[in-house]
Amino acid sequence: MSAGMPKQIANIAGPSGGGKNSIIDALRERFSNCTMLVTATTRAPRPGEQDGRDKFFFTNERFNEERAAGNIVEHRYVPALGTHYGVYKPDLEKRLASGRVILADVDIVGARFLKEHYNATTIFILPESIESLRTRVRLRNPNMSDAELEERMRIAEKEIAEYAPQYDYRVVNADGKLARAVDEVVEILQKEGYTLVR
Repeated sequence: MSAGMPKQIANIAGPSGGGKNSIIDALRERFSNCTMLVTATTRAPRPGEQDGRDKFFFTNERFNEERAAGNIVEHRYVPALGTHYGVYKPDLEKRLASGRVILADVDIVGARFLKEHYNATTIFILPESIESLRTRVRLRNPNMSDAELEERMRIAEKEIAEYAPQYDYRVVNADGKLARAVDEVVEILQKEGYTLVR
């Protein structure tokens, strides 16, 4: 259904702390026509996050209402975190209509959906090693409990082992080598036919 569609959505995913957000931010800085898909979630905003800019922060009730209305076109519940995540159709359609390249950060469920329905290219950002990822996550969240850290590592190992092979491309974001990972993603997008405007 989507094979003839122009290349407009790129899903850049990876484990928490793997550097996907840094890569997305770098792409948005480098290319004026790159925009970020804003997804919906039932988790609380983190310090500095704004509703509608970073995520759409919904209550469980509102999330279910939006799903029932057909506005959340795919979703996933993460029992370990007690949180719902999903692609918010009004935001997706608004960004598609702008003609810009949309960078999405959604998990494997969302990646499959965007690939099937919107001809998205999917890229998985890998850490150098699980230990380097553990260090990054700990540094980013120094107050995180050991139990939460271990749960995040368990999720990350599952994503890397089971989900990463299902993406179109895998890019290693080695410690201190972010620019190299960004350049590799740019090469992939250009090869796949995305129009990137500086």
